[in-house]
Amino acid sequence: MRAHKESHLIICVCLFLVSFSSHMSSTGPSSCTSKRQFNLNGMQKSGDVILGGIFSCNFYTASSDLYFTSEPNDPICFGFSHVGFRQAQTMAFAVDEINRNSKLLPNISLGYNLYDSCGNLWNALSAALSMTSGSGEPFQLNETCYGYPPVLGIVGDSSSTRTIAISSIVSLYRVPMVSYYSTCSCLSDRRQFPSFFRTIPSDAFQVRAMLQILRRFKWTWLGLLVSDDDYGLNVARSFQSDLALSGGGCLAYLEALPKSNDVDDLQRIVGIMKKSTSRVVIAFAHASNMLKLMEEVVRQNVTGLQWMASEAWTTAVVLQTPSYMPFLAGTLGIAIRRGEIPGLRDFLLRIRPDMDTLSNQDNNLVKQFWEHVFHCKFMTTDMEFDGKIQGKRCTGNEILKNIETEFLDLSNLRPEYNVYKAVYALAHALHDLLQCVPGSGPFKEQSCARLQGLEPWQLLNYLQRVNFTTDFGDQVSFDESGDVLPIYDVMNWMWLSDGTTEVRNVGEVNELASRLDNLILQEKQIFWNFESKKPPKSVCSESCPAGTRLARKNGEPVCCFDCIPCSEGQFSNKTDSTQCTSCPEEFWSNPQRDHCKPKIIEFLSYMEPLGISLTTASLSGTLLCTIVFGIFTHHRTTPVVRANNSELSFLILLSLKLCFLCSLLFIGHPRLWTCQLRQAAFGISFVLCVSCILVKTMVVLAVFKASKPGGGGTLKWFGVMQQRGTVVFLTLIQAVICTTWLMSSSPTPHKNTQYYKDKIIVECVVGSTVGFGVLLGYIGLLAILSFLLAFLARNLPDNFNEAKFITFSMLVFCAVWIAFIPAYINSPGKYADAVEVFAILASSFGLLLALFGPKCYIIILKPEKNTRKALMGRGTPIS
Repeated sequence: MRAHKESHLIICVCLFLVSFSSHMSSTGPSSCTSKRQFNLNGMQKSGDVILGGIFSCNFYTASSDLYFTSEPNDPICFGFSHVGFRQAQTMAFAVDEINRNSKLLPNISLGYNLYDSCGNLWNALSAALSMTSGSGEPFQLNETCYGYPPVLGIVGDSSSTRTIAISSIVSLYRVPMVSYYSTCSCLSDRRQFPSFFRTIPSDAFQVRAMLQILRRFKWTWLGLLVSDDDYGLNVARSFQSDLALSGGGCLAYLEALPKSNDVDDLQRIVGIMKKSTSRVVIAFAHASNMLKLMEEVVRQNVTGLQWMASEAWTTAVVLQTPSYMPFLAGTLGIAIRRGEIPGLRDFLLRIRPDMDTLSNQDNNLVKQFWEHVFHCKFMTTDMEFDGKIQGKRCTGNEILKNIETEFLDLSNLRPEYNVYKAVYALAHALHDLLQCVPGSGPFKEQSCARLQGLEPWQLLNYLQRVNFTTDFGDQVSFDESGDVLPIYDVMNWMWLSDGTTEVRNVGEVNELASRLDNLILQEKQIFWNFESKKPPKSVCSESCPAGTRLARKNGEPVCCFDCIPCSEGQFSNKTDSTQCTSCPEEFWSNPQRDHCKPKIIEFLSYMEPLGISLTTASLSGTLLCTIVFGIFTHHRTTPVVRANNSELSFLILLSLKLCFLCSLLFIGHPRLWTCQLRQAAFGISFVLCVSCILVKTMVVLAVFKASKPGGGGTLKWFGVMQQRGTVVFLTLIQAVICTTWLMSSSPTPHKNTQYYKDKIIVECVVGSTVGFGVLLGYIGLLAILSFLLAFLARNLPDNFNEAKFITFSMLVFCAVWIAFIPAYINSPGKYADAVEVFAILASSFGLLLALFGPKCYIIILKPEKNTRKALMGRGTPIS
């Protein structure tokens, strides 16, 4: 109450100072009056507690003189609004219903002061000042200025711009203000508007609801039109912010619809819409803005657009005309919650002007309504009105229910339902305040407020915590910003076959629901104004499929991009992926690049043609060795077999068979044991073979040397035991080399991913290159030594000399292995194994054919030469 006294005292002091000079000579007690008394159309009802209301019962006003050559007149209102008047009457009905309710505010009567803003800020502010500071009655400065506040709470207004201005004023007095139609999200700022509440969701909730619909139909390339006022500009900021945060799309264009009928601006905006590739246009604008826009849309014949309507024009009947429906049919819109108000129609039918008080300012709204409905005039005399009688004379006894008027159409109560909830919210808050028990109150020292001396700010505490359910089943409560729990209806403009229009409810957005997706949509019932009868596509760029990545286009919105295929070894398994992911080391991307598959494991396999060929060659060589071995065994007593130590010949055949068989260890999936065994078996088998050849060559030289005079002592160094010992000794050296190599740095299987990106080469790494080099070098040393000794014996007699065959075999052997080294080093993966197998087989076949081919030829085809006489015959020396 102290704050109330101080505010009134400040006003009194200000008014006194302003008028001091003109009242200097006044006598008696100092007195002052309000600087101006506002003449406003309205309706009043007395009661213990008064609630205020501001409604737009007229469409527009005529401005007063702006040159101030005389005292300015009040604005003149024109164009009566049945909808605005019905909203005002809904508040009157709610107050009347509460007064008849024995459970809500028992023994307390509510009254109201309802004013017409005419859709004009000047009128709206005048009404707010009248309700907060009184109606202009004089008061004495030397009195206490104590009294009840003119109103305890205000219901209104319908415009965000006007509500911002009004709330800024009434917040100074902490008068609760509950709006039924102002949606600007800026009003949720409690620091600027501490006493503001609303029963309509803010634009922030409306934007979120709109975005859910856009996501449902995957519309990402959007055009946005907004009205050029607080409502539209705040929505634009909120929409852009939420759109960016959600990542659900981007704007092709954003345009503000002009307040005035600027043809050039409208032509430019519609031209942008026509050129744009966006198929979805979202309009947060008033019905009046849309009317101007649609005239230009029709003129330029801009079809093929999917319109999204804000709550400001979703249910606008003025746009549902045959000329606009080819363009607007199929519109999806967000509408505020529709409700049922039982008894309202009967209450409206009881409206009747009081013929005894027609001149009373309080009755002007009812009088205007009656004249607009029945097209008559209230006149106190039969005198002419502006020179002639305008229509018929009103009697006040006309029957309202027999008239077809928009006023009585209660099938779509949306703002009226919000008015109804706003009045009940104030009533419930007042009821809770009066139920306070002293000692447990919310005010200083747990005190309670009382009806006598009740201050508006005391009601704010209870209004913030109000929570009730309407008869329609909707819960009403306010969050910390004064916003109501958001519920929206989703509307669809249907163009019926008979040419009529129906705006049908096809869904709901209810943020009270315990669901991640608060949108409930009956998609099968939606009318689409397209040939396909399906939702349109509205994207700047088609979604990038799996296997590609999204690359933004420089200087264009984020919804415009190119789809770049993932590189080899990378994949993306989601649409619109911003980057490709590298496959794990042992995996590779498939041709579509949408997933990774295991890399091909490559090794020299028995199942592939190359492996089959080498295996066949190896087994053929082994078989050939067995055949030769059988031939030699069968003819072991013949001179050809017995000549030059048949034991060494059999040992060479056995070692060659081992050489052929060891090549099989290089084929197949490398294992640890095969990697270790293959090189050791190869090295020992060849050393055994070459050492036998070396000893055989040495024996040949010793025999011919012994046949010469004085050379008989040579043979004692090449007896059977010496030959065997030499072979064993030379072979043991290789065994020691292999053992040392395997123990120090053993060959192991290795998955090589460096040769090929999409393959894994399973190979045996040698472990120690030095060990492998020593193994090959030792074989090469023996082979070269055998070749040199055989070369020295080239001039021996032909019939008895096989040194030339040893020379040729060693020549083939050395040539193969000399060619092997560079080929092995430069061959990747399994081909390195194939090269080594080929070298083993080639050298083994070379030795087998060169050493045993001529002998088998004699044994099988020239048995007459297989005699001692033939072998001991003199041959012609080779010069």
